[in-house]
Amino acid sequence: MEADYLALLRRALEQGRRRQDRTGVGTRSLFGWQLRFDLREGFPLLTTKKVHLRSVAEELFWFLRGETDVGSLQARGVTIWDEWATPDFAERLGLPLGNLGPVYGHQWRNFGATRQPNSHYAADGVDQIAALLVALRENPDSRRHMLAAWNPKDLGAMALPPCHVLCQFDVHEGTLSGHLYQRSADLFLGVPFNIASYALLIHVLAREVGLTPGYLVHSFGDAHLYENHIDQAQMQLSRTPKPPPTLHLAADAPGIFELRYEHLVLEHYDPYPGIKAPVAV
Repeated sequence: MEADYLALLRRALEQGRRRQDRTGVGTRSLFGWQLRFDLREGFPLLTTKKVHLRSVAEELFWFLRGETDVGSLQARGVTIWDEWATPDFAERLGLPLGNLGPVYGHQWRNFGATRQPNSHYAADGVDQIAALLVALRENPDSRRHMLAAWNPKDLGAMALPPCHVLCQFDVHEGTLSGHLYQRSADLFLGVPFNIASYALLIHVLAREVGLTPGYLVHSFGDAHLYENHIDQAQMQLSRTPKPPPTLHLAADAPGIFELRYEHLVLEHYDPYPGIKAPVAV
Protein backbone atom coordinates (compact mmCIF):
# COMPACT_ATOMS: atom_id res chain seq x y z
CA MET A 1 0.00 0.00 0.00
CA GLU A 2 2.57 2.59 1.10
CA ALA A 3 5.31 1.10 -1.08
CA ASP A 4 3.66 2.41 -4.26
CA TYR A 5 3.63 5.97 -2.90
CA LEU A 6 7.30 5.66 -1.95
CA ALA A 7 8.13 4.34 -5.41
CA LEU A 8 6.50 7.41 -6.95
CA LEU A 9 8.38 9.71 -4.57
CA ARG A 10 11.66 7.99 -5.51
CA ARG A 11 10.89 8.24 -9.22
CA ALA A 12 10.30 11.98 -8.91
CA LEU A 13 13.53 12.36 -6.95
CA GLU A 14 15.65 10.39 -9.40
CA GLN A 15 13.90 10.88 -12.75
CA GLY A 16 11.69 13.96 -12.42
CA ARG A 17 12.23 16.69 -15.00
CA ARG A 18 13.63 19.91 -13.58
CA ARG A 19 11.23 22.80 -14.02
CA GLN A 20 10.43 26.19 -12.56
CA ASP A 21 7.07 26.90 -10.94
CA ARG A 22 5.00 29.83 -9.74
CA THR A 23 6.49 29.64 -6.21
CA GLY A 24 10.04 30.16 -7.48
CA VAL A 25 11.30 27.09 -5.57
CA GLY A 26 11.61 24.72 -8.52
CA THR A 27 10.50 21.10 -8.77
CA ARG A 28 11.36 17.65 -10.06
CA SER A 29 8.19 16.77 -11.90
CA LEU A 30 6.39 13.74 -13.35
CA PHE A 31 3.22 13.83 -15.43
CA GLY A 32 0.42 11.29 -15.53
CA TRP A 33 0.82 8.68 -12.76
CA GLN A 34 -1.57 6.68 -10.63
CA LEU A 35 -1.74 4.97 -7.21
CA ARG A 36 -4.32 2.47 -5.93
CA PHE A 37 -5.19 1.71 -2.30
CA ASP A 38 -7.38 -1.17 -1.12
CA LEU A 39 -9.12 0.33 1.92
CA ARG A 40 -10.10 -3.14 3.10
CA GLU A 41 -6.42 -3.77 3.83
CA GLY A 42 -6.12 -0.78 6.16
CA PHE A 43 -6.26 2.98 6.22
CA PRO A 44 -3.58 4.58 3.99
CA LEU A 45 -2.03 6.89 6.57
CA LEU A 46 1.69 6.87 5.86
CA THR A 47 3.95 5.23 8.41
CA THR A 48 7.36 6.31 7.06
CA LYS A 49 6.59 9.70 8.61
CA LYS A 50 3.83 10.70 10.99
CA VAL A 51 0.85 12.31 9.24
CA HIS A 52 -1.27 14.61 11.40
CA LEU A 53 -4.70 13.00 11.11
CA ARG A 54 -6.42 15.78 13.06
CA SER A 55 -5.46 18.29 10.35
CA VAL A 56 -6.58 15.89 7.61
CA ALA A 57 -9.92 15.21 9.28
CA GLU A 58 -10.79 18.73 10.37
CA GLU A 59 -9.96 20.11 6.92
CA LEU A 60 -12.18 17.49 5.25
CA PHE A 61 -15.06 18.15 7.64
CA TRP A 62 -14.59 21.90 7.01
CA PHE A 63 -15.01 21.21 3.29
CA LEU A 64 -18.10 19.10 3.93
CA ARG A 65 -19.71 21.90 5.95
CA GLY A 66 -19.15 24.27 3.04
CA GLU A 67 -16.94 26.62 5.05
CA THR A 68 -14.24 28.84 3.54
CA ASP A 69 -13.02 30.90 6.51
CA VAL A 70 -9.90 29.72 8.33
CA GLY A 71 -11.27 30.87 11.69
CA SER A 72 -13.22 27.68 12.33
CA LEU A 73 -10.18 25.59 11.41
CA GLN A 74 -7.96 27.60 13.73
CA ALA A 75 -10.48 27.08 16.52
CA ARG A 76 -9.95 23.34 16.05
CA GLY A 77 -6.16 23.72 16.18
CA VAL A 78 -5.57 23.45 12.42
CA THR A 79 -3.43 26.09 10.69
CA ILE A 80 -2.64 24.46 7.32
CA TRP A 81 -4.49 27.16 5.33
CA ASP A 82 -3.10 30.15 7.20
CA GLU A 83 -0.39 30.92 4.59
CA TRP A 84 -3.10 31.75 2.05
CA ALA A 85 -5.32 33.82 4.36
CA THR A 86 -3.41 37.04 3.74
CA PRO A 87 -4.52 40.67 4.17
CA ASP A 88 -3.55 41.35 0.54
CA PHE A 89 -5.92 38.67 -0.74
CA ALA A 90 -8.77 39.79 1.51
CA GLU A 91 -8.35 43.42 0.48
CA ARG A 92 -8.17 42.61 -3.24
CA LEU A 93 -11.41 40.59 -3.16
CA GLY A 94 -13.21 42.71 -0.58
CA LEU A 95 -13.46 39.80 1.84
CA PRO A 96 -13.08 39.62 5.62
CA LEU A 97 -9.59 38.64 6.69
CA GLY A 98 -9.44 34.84 6.89
CA ASN A 99 -11.95 34.15 4.15
CA LEU A 100 -10.32 32.27 1.26
CA GLY A 101 -13.02 32.88 -1.34
CA PRO A 102 -14.99 30.10 -3.08
CA VAL A 103 -12.51 27.28 -2.41
CA TYR A 104 -13.32 23.60 -1.93
CA GLY A 105 -16.11 23.84 0.63
CA HIS A 106 -17.98 26.41 -1.42
CA GLN A 107 -17.68 24.36 -4.60
CA TRP A 108 -18.73 21.14 -2.84
CA ARG A 109 -21.83 22.68 -1.25
CA ASN A 110 -22.77 25.69 -3.46
CA PHE A 111 -21.27 25.10 -6.93
CA GLY A 112 -22.18 27.75 -9.50
CA ALA A 113 -23.70 30.15 -6.99
CA THR A 114 -24.38 33.74 -8.03
CA ARG A 115 -21.73 36.16 -6.81
CA GLN A 116 -23.09 39.34 -5.26
CA PRO A 117 -21.52 42.84 -5.64
CA ASN A 118 -20.17 42.64 -2.07
CA SER A 119 -18.17 39.47 -2.94
CA HIS A 120 -20.62 37.22 -1.13
CA TYR A 121 -22.50 34.42 -2.86
CA ALA A 122 -26.19 33.61 -2.99
CA ALA A 123 -27.30 30.18 -1.81
CA ASP A 124 -28.47 29.29 -5.31
CA GLY A 125 -25.71 26.88 -6.33
CA VAL A 126 -25.66 23.07 -6.43
CA ASP A 127 -25.07 21.19 -3.17
CA GLN A 128 -22.93 18.46 -4.68
CA ILE A 129 -22.55 16.49 -1.45
CA ALA A 130 -26.29 16.34 -0.77
CA ALA A 131 -26.94 15.36 -4.39
CA LEU A 132 -24.21 12.71 -4.25
CA LEU A 133 -25.70 11.11 -1.14
CA VAL A 134 -29.13 10.93 -2.77
CA ALA A 135 -27.68 9.43 -5.95
CA LEU A 136 -25.62 6.83 -4.08
CA ARG A 137 -28.71 5.69 -2.21
CA GLU A 138 -31.23 5.80 -5.04
CA ASN A 139 -29.17 4.98 -8.13
CA PRO A 140 -26.02 3.17 -6.99
CA ASP A 141 -25.17 1.80 -10.46
CA SER A 142 -24.93 5.27 -11.97
CA ARG A 143 -21.71 6.43 -13.63
CA ARG A 144 -22.50 10.03 -12.65
CA HIS A 145 -21.41 10.02 -9.00
CA MET A 146 -19.13 13.03 -9.42
CA LEU A 147 -17.69 15.70 -7.13
CA ALA A 148 -15.99 18.70 -8.78
CA ALA A 149 -13.99 21.57 -7.28
CA TRP A 150 -12.65 23.16 -10.49
CA ASN A 151 -14.97 26.02 -11.47
CA PRO A 152 -13.28 28.29 -14.06
CA LYS A 153 -15.70 31.13 -13.30
CA ASP A 154 -14.53 31.31 -9.67
CA LEU A 155 -10.79 30.67 -10.00
CA GLY A 156 -9.81 34.34 -9.85
CA ALA A 157 -11.69 34.80 -6.57
CA MET A 158 -9.92 31.91 -4.79
CA ALA A 159 -6.90 32.27 -2.53
CA LEU A 160 -5.62 29.01 -4.09
CA PRO A 161 -7.16 27.24 -7.10
CA PRO A 162 -8.07 23.60 -6.36
CA CYS A 163 -5.31 21.01 -6.66
CA HIS A 164 -7.55 17.97 -6.16
CA VAL A 165 -10.20 18.86 -8.69
CA LEU A 166 -12.47 15.88 -9.38
CA CYS A 167 -13.56 12.64 -7.76
CA GLN A 168 -15.82 9.95 -9.19
CA PHE A 169 -17.43 7.33 -6.96
CA ASP A 170 -18.45 3.77 -7.74
CA VAL A 171 -20.68 1.28 -5.92
CA HIS A 172 -19.95 -2.42 -6.33
CA GLU A 173 -21.18 -5.36 -4.24
CA GLY A 174 -21.82 -3.24 -1.17
CA THR A 175 -18.57 -1.25 -1.35
CA LEU A 176 -17.88 2.38 -2.23
CA SER A 177 -14.74 3.32 -4.15
CA GLY A 178 -13.44 6.70 -5.28
CA HIS A 179 -11.22 7.80 -8.17
CA LEU A 180 -9.50 11.11 -7.49
CA TYR A 181 -7.87 13.28 -10.16
CA GLN A 182 -5.30 15.75 -8.84
CA ARG A 183 -3.97 18.31 -11.32
CA SER A 184 -1.06 19.42 -9.13
CA ALA A 185 0.48 17.29 -6.41
CA ASP A 186 3.17 18.20 -3.87
CA LEU A 187 4.48 14.67 -3.37
CA PHE A 188 6.25 15.17 -0.05
CA LEU A 189 3.92 17.46 1.91
CA GLY A 190 0.57 17.47 0.17
CA VAL A 191 -0.01 14.01 -1.26
CA PRO A 192 0.13 12.13 2.08
CA PHE A 193 -2.67 14.47 3.27
CA ASN A 194 -4.62 14.05 0.03
CA ILE A 195 -4.44 10.25 0.19
CA ALA A 196 -5.69 10.22 3.77
CA SER A 197 -8.33 12.87 3.09
CA TYR A 198 -10.02 11.08 0.21
CA ALA A 199 -9.73 7.71 1.93
CA LEU A 200 -11.53 9.32 4.87
CA LEU A 201 -14.11 10.86 2.53
CA ILE A 202 -14.87 7.38 1.19
CA HIS A 203 -15.23 6.11 4.75
CA VAL A 204 -17.69 8.82 5.81
CA LEU A 205 -19.73 8.68 2.59
CA ALA A 206 -19.91 4.89 2.81
CA ARG A 207 -21.12 5.03 6.39
CA GLU A 208 -23.75 7.62 5.48
CA VAL A 209 -25.29 5.44 2.74
CA GLY A 210 -24.84 1.99 4.30
CA LEU A 211 -21.83 0.77 2.31
CA THR A 212 -18.28 -0.27 3.22
CA PRO A 213 -15.06 1.31 1.87
CA GLY A 214 -13.59 -0.27 -1.25
CA TYR A 215 -10.73 1.32 -3.21
CA LEU A 216 -9.14 4.74 -3.52
CA VAL A 217 -7.64 5.30 -6.96
CA HIS A 218 -5.45 8.41 -7.09
CA SER A 219 -4.50 9.82 -10.51
CA PHE A 220 -2.04 12.68 -10.94
CA GLY A 221 -1.45 15.33 -13.55
CA ASP A 222 1.75 17.10 -12.43
CA ALA A 223 3.25 15.19 -9.49
CA HIS A 224 6.27 17.04 -8.19
CA LEU A 225 8.92 17.09 -5.52
CA TYR A 226 10.03 20.59 -4.54
CA GLU A 227 13.77 21.21 -4.64
CA ASN A 228 13.73 22.26 -0.97
CA HIS A 229 12.21 18.88 0.00
CA ILE A 230 15.04 16.74 -1.40
CA ASP A 231 16.77 15.96 1.91
CA GLN A 232 13.44 15.23 3.59
CA ALA A 233 12.38 12.86 0.80
CA GLN A 234 15.69 11.01 1.04
CA MET A 235 15.18 10.61 4.78
CA GLN A 236 11.68 9.23 4.28
CA LEU A 237 12.84 6.84 1.56
CA SER A 238 15.45 5.41 3.93
CA ARG A 239 12.68 4.10 6.20
CA THR A 240 10.87 0.78 5.89
CA PRO A 241 7.05 1.02 5.85
CA LYS A 242 5.10 -0.51 8.72
CA PRO A 243 1.66 -2.16 8.54
CA PRO A 244 -1.12 0.37 7.91
CA PRO A 245 -3.45 1.38 10.74
CA THR A 246 -7.18 0.78 10.83
CA LEU A 247 -9.83 3.49 11.01
CA HIS A 248 -13.53 3.55 11.70
CA LEU A 249 -16.10 6.02 12.94
CA ALA A 250 -17.34 5.78 16.50
CA ALA A 251 -20.72 4.12 16.94
CA ASP A 252 -22.22 7.38 18.21
CA ALA A 253 -20.71 9.55 15.46
CA PRO A 254 -23.21 12.09 14.07
CA GLY A 255 -24.18 12.63 10.45
CA ILE A 256 -21.68 13.64 7.81
CA PHE A 257 -22.11 17.40 8.25
CA GLU A 258 -21.52 17.36 12.03
CA LEU A 259 -18.42 15.18 12.14
CA ARG A 260 -15.32 16.15 14.11
CA TYR A 261 -11.92 14.54 14.60
CA GLU A 262 -13.04 13.13 17.96
CA HIS A 263 -15.53 10.89 16.14
CA LEU A 264 -12.73 8.92 14.47
CA VAL A 265 -11.16 5.78 15.92
CA LEU A 266 -7.62 5.17 14.63
CA GLU A 267 -5.93 1.99 15.79
CA HIS A 268 -2.49 0.41 15.37
CA TYR A 269 -0.81 3.54 14.00
CA ASP A 270 2.91 3.35 14.78
CA PRO A 271 4.67 5.77 12.41
CA TYR A 272 8.22 7.04 12.31
CA PRO A 273 8.58 10.63 13.53
CA GLY A 274 7.34 13.44 11.34
CA ILE A 275 9.69 15.23 8.96
CA LYS A 276 9.40 19.00 8.79
CA ALA A 277 9.57 20.77 5.43
CA PRO A 278 8.72 24.31 4.25
CA VAL A 279 5.47 24.96 2.40
CA ALA A 280 5.86 26.49 -1.06
CA VAL A 281 3.23 29.24 -1.23
